[in-house]
Amino acid sequence: MGNVTVNISFQDALLKEIDAEAKKESRSRSELLREAARNYVQKQKKWERLFALGDGLSRRNKLKPEDVNGAIRSVRKQKRDRS
Repeated sequence: MGNVTVNISFQDALLKEIDAEAKKESRSRSELLREAARNYVQKQKKWERLFALGDGLSRRNKLKPEDVNGAIRSVRKQKRDRS
């Protein structure tokens, strides 16, 4: 798979931070931005899988949003009561 060059705009301050981080890590701006993009995509895929799992469990157990919200409130209250 080959590389494709893209143009992207950054505010000056952010670009300076990106360049400083890349320099600190002894790598190029492109390497840093590629890694940041990969990490973002991986994180989004993990969230998608997590939400799909939650949706599946909700359907299997015939849970409604208010059931889930009630369970969350209950757990939070138990934690508060223990502190």
